[in-house]
Amino acid sequence: MRAILALFLFFAAPLMAEEVVLGLSKKNVSITANFDGSEILIFGAVKRETPIIEDPPLDVVIAVSGPLQPLTVRRKEKRFGIWVNTESVEIDAAPSFYAVATSAPFREALTDVEDLRHKVSIPRAIRSVGAPYNVQDSAAFTRAVIRIRTENGNYQLRENAVSLDQQTLFRTSIDLPANLTEGDYETRIFLTREGQVVSKFETVIGVRKVGLERWLYTLSRQQPLLYGLLSLFIAVTAGWGASTLFRILRQG
Repeated sequence: MRAILALFLFFAAPLMAEEVVLGLSKKNVSITANFDGSEILIFGAVKRETPIIEDPPLDVVIAVSGPLQPLTVRRKEKRFGIWVNTESVEIDAAPSFYAVATSAPFREALTDVEDLRHKVSIPRAIRSVGAPYNVQDSAAFTRAVIRIRTENGNYQLRENAVSLDQQTLFRTSIDLPANLTEGDYETRIFLTREGQVVSKFETVIGVRKVGLERWLYTLSRQQPLLYGLLSLFIAVTAGWGASTLFRILRQG
């Protein structure tokens, strides 16, 4: 079942000439047995203490990040007719999910200096301290992670995907894939002008397994022996049931 989670923005006490603050109608995404993804609807409004500045225009950058995970990335090469692991790089932390949506091309909406400061772009959201001295082109390992996760929908760069009306109201949506990792999803919204951040807000969306999914997950962690026996019983029962059904169909 495809769930829809809506995020609504509201006005707050002024801190800057232009400011955005985020409020959530729901703060949780539930992963059930038939979960096939979720769509986050994000609506926003800009609070001002001064008249609208038309030039340079205001831009909006939205980033949603899943839990950070360490990764080991390996390079395979063909040796003597078989593929073997040759080199590996340890990536300290990579988001399990990461999406960026902007109201303009990314480099127009956010300068490289601001990107470096806030770590908004996908490559800068991945933390890799170093690589073994004998590994050539270690950056290629990070690019491989980005390529693979972009292909399966876990990493998304959606330029010009934020609609901005009258320099005041904005909206977009982010698709969460079915293979979500359980945890807290950090959501950041940046207001920028000429690529410089003028306001920022952060909040968290909780993604949790519920129902049968939660029970099985908890059982596998707390009672691994019982979980293994239950899995074996289900497999044997399913096999016996299929065999019996096939025999009945043949006899009929």
